[in-house]
Order: sequence, then C-alpha cells, then structure tokens
Amino acid sequence: MKKIYSGACILCAVFGLSAQEVLWQKDIKSSTQDFLSQVTTTIDGQYLITGSSIQSESNSAATPNLKSATLKQNNGYDFHLIKLNQQGDGVWEKYLSGQNHDYLSGSVSTQDGGFLISGTSYSGKGLDKKEDSKGGSDIWLIRLNEFGDELWQKTLGSASDEEARSVIQTTDLGFFIAGNVQNSSKGYGSKDVLIVKLDKDGKELSHLILGGKGLDEVEKMIPTKDGGALLGIYSRSSEVRVSGSGDQKSSAASNPVSRTGKSTENYGEGDYWIVKLDKTGKVEWEKNYGGKADDHLRTLALTSNGFIIGGESRSDRSGNKTIGIEEGTDLWLISLNEKGEELWQKSYNFGNRDILMGTSVIQSQDPRTKNQDLTKGILLGGYTQAEGRIETDDETFWMLYLNQNGEEQWRKHVKGESRKREERLSDIKLNRDGSIILAGTSAEELGKENWKIIKLGDKQLDQLIEKQDIKIYPNPVSDYAYVEIGFDFKEADIVLYDMGGRQFQSLKTKNKVTKINTQNLIQGAYLVAIKTDTNKTASAKLIKK
Repeated sequence: MKKIYSGACILCAVFGLSAQEVLWQKDIKSSTQDFLSQVTTTIDGQYLITGSSIQSESNSAATPNLKSATLKQNNGYDFHLIKLNQQGDGVWEKYLSGQNHDYLSGSVSTQDGGFLISGTSYSGKGLDKKEDSKGGSDIWLIRLNEFGDELWQKTLGSASDEEARSVIQTTDLGFFIAGNVQNSSKGYGSKDVLIVKLDKDGKELSHLILGGKGLDEVEKMIPTKDGGALLGIYSRSSEVRVSGSGDQKSSAASNPVSRTGKSTENYGEGDYWIVKLDKTGKVEWEKNYGGKADDHLRTLALTSNGFIIGGESRSDRSGNKTIGIEEGTDLWLISLNEKGEELWQKSYNFGNRDILMGTSVIQSQDPRTKNQDLTKGILLGGYTQAEGRIETDDETFWMLYLNQNGEEQWRKHVKGESRKREERLSDIKLNRDGSIILAGTSAEELGKENWKIIKLGDKQLDQLIEKQDIKIYPNPVSDYAYVEIGFDFKEADIVLYDMGGRQFQSLKTKNKVTKINTQNLIQGAYLVAIKTDTNKTASAKLIKK
C-alpha cells in the first residue's frame, strides 16, 4: 500500500558552499518491499517514477487523486508507475500485472510524449500480459502514451532465462532493448548480454548476443549521437578465442541472432566492459578497464566529445587502472572520446562502500560553433553503505559535482524531512533548468521500503545552463509543440497568433515547459508570445509543416 505525502527537506553539506533550495519532496509510503528503478523525464518536464510493487486491497484509497488501474490481486510483484507534474503533483498511477512476479527495470520517454517500459517477467498470458511465456523468465515490453494507456506490448525470450535491464529510443524512432540471458545455447558463458533492436511499432529487427567465457551483465545503455548505443557491462569473463566467434548468425532467417564474442581480456575479478554499437546494432568497438580486484560498472553519460563511464572499484593501482583506492570501494570514473580512447581517470571516496547510481552532464552551446555542445560539469548521485565502522551519513543520498575535467567542486548529503535508517538512491536526473531530481527508497527496516523523491533547485548549476527567454521544439512541428520559458515566473500566458495578428490559441501555465496542440493549424508560420505575472515578455516563430 502506498500513500503520497509532500514535505520540506533539509540539505546537509559535507564541505563547500552551493546555494540550493528544496522545491518539493514526495514520500510514497508502502508496507511491502518495493523497488524503485528509475526516474524518466518527459519532453515537457514531467516525471515518470517506475519500479516494482506488491498491490494490496487498500491500494485504491492510497492515492485517491490519481488515475489508477483496477486492482489485480496476484500476490506478486507488478510494474508500478507514477507520473508527477513539474510541481510534484500526481498525474496518474498505474500497475501492470501478470499472474506471477514481474519486475520493472527500465523506461524511456518517447518523442511523442509517451513511454516504453521494460522489465523481467515470470508470468504467462493473463491479466495485463497478452503473450505467453517463451520459457523461464522473459523480457516484457509495454508502449504507453502520455496518459498511461497501452499502445502495444511484446514478450521477448527463449527457453533460457532472460532479464531486462535498459531501453533507449534511437534517432530513427526505434528502440534498443538491453538485457541478459543465462546459459543460452547461442551464448558464450554462464550469462551473456542480449541486445534487441525494434522499430517504433515493436517489430523485431535484430538480435545480438555478446559475451565472454564467464559472466557478463549489462548494467546501462545510452543512445549515441550517430543513432547507435553505448553499453556498460559488468564483466567477469575472459576473451573468446575461437575461430569465427564474431558476428555469427543462426540459421533461423525469420529471427536472426548475431553473436559477438568478447575480444578483450579481464584484468581482475570484475571489470568495466564498454561496447559501442552502430545504428544497426553491430559492434563498432569495445574496451575493457579494471584492476586486480573487483570493479563494478554502474553508469554511463554522454559528453560533448565522448562518454563518462562510472562505477565503484575495489582495485588499487593495477591492470589499466592508474589510480588507487582510499577505503572500501571508491567511485571510479573514466572519460573516453567517441572512438573509445581514454582521456582521463579519476577516483572519489565518501568512506566505506560507495555506490554510484546516476550520472548527469551539464551541456551548453560552444561559442566557437553554432551546433556543437560543450560539457561544463558532471553531477553524480549515489549512497554509501557501512563496511566495518559506521559513519553518520551512511545510507543517505549524496551528490558529487565535478567540472568537465573530473575535478571535484562540491559534495553533499540530502536527508529530507525525515531520516530513515536505510536510504538508498536509485536515480538522479539534472533538468534543463538546473534543478535536480533524486529518487530512491527509504526504510526503517528491510521489507518496508518507501519511495522518496526530492526536487532541488541549485543556483550554481542554474548559472551554468544557458537559457533562452522562449524556446519551441520541435520546430518545424507536425502535431504538438513544446514551449519552454527561460525566466522565473509563477504564472504565464501563452498566445498563438498567425502572422496577420489573428489569435488562434491562448492558455495559462505554471510550467516551465508547456505542450500546445498544433494539429488544426494549416501549413505556414505563426508567432508564439508569452507574458508572465512579472510582466516579462518574449516571442518566437513557430513553423507548421
């Protein structure tokens, strides 16, 4: 059972000064062990909070102001989604249920304002699940519109056990699905990486299995500028040294499966394995990083000239790890260019076991070029667990801010309005206006995890982000456009005119980003004008295709 509460927060600085303001906090209460997986930011600046929960009979009264699906009692874990607006108010809530356990792990906001969610399903056909199990556990995909209504769903799997980890939308509006498969007859080790490419309607275009002679688990996947994808894999594998191990295809022409064996050797117990795919899903390059002990990759982020790879390390200086550790596990970051060549390595320590859960990059337009972004900073989020001695801030959300070269600028712990015994960050997102969303679980005891979501405003980060008074995207537009207002306000009027001055639409908003309907406009140019309660005005041209 879940209930949503609002409250103020307290922000505690470890060192350094950064003027931050708590904008809102949501505590989604539960009496069961609920898992929060991800925060997904929509194109209009709203938030989809996703995870896995067990429903209860009293759930329908838990969130009375939210549109919620009919309760389906199956005594198992279900996909659980809550959409919040820019002010943190609930927009809708939804459970998606099979007849057995189903664990939601990944979600992505689509270009049309909807979502694709992916998870691991142990269910056959029944309740919300429309396809039979393929055998063992499968990957369950559901495409939703912005209101949470289902557009299509798909079950991916085989006789082996598959698990979902991450999903992205590509530049052709299709999707890459990343997961793992155990003991597959088409694999290389005890666990391999599975990548499936779909078109925008869910049609399967390609399957790829990646692996070495051991265990490989994909942890993260991000889209790249060229329409491909970057995979972050936790690898405990040696390389595959057999003839023809790369790009083999199965004989089933209707469902071709490509295989690519790992070509880099591990340095220690567990390493970072980074794989770059092109837009068709083929491997372009791979890199392996590690020391003699265990190094666990957790996050990836896109920079102006490459990628940031992050995780935690137990390795001292060894292998191709050029920096040591202080205590327990340290955060270990690697910066690579677009070809996978190393730019720098850095290490950071909070004490005990440091766990990195999210990375966001601040980008701004390079003044030397009109269309190229320039990385200004890197924001990390995570939590720390005690190993041996116990510190005051163990099991507390933390943030670490770095400049573009990985040099630490400040670090902070975020406790919120109440401090529970165990608080673990699941995800961190940096918004376009410089505000920050932190989401995780909070519990007095294991088995009773509440979801805790905090939105912070940060003046230092805000100053790094270049803003326009008004921005319209996409532009030209077909059906819907988004109007982004760059200055502060409490309420604003948005008015749409044709070029002759005739008014077509007028609406009030409290949001920094507002969606407007342009379906009924004829082809041509229009003017979008805004006026705020502080008498600030701006206008921009909109082109209807």
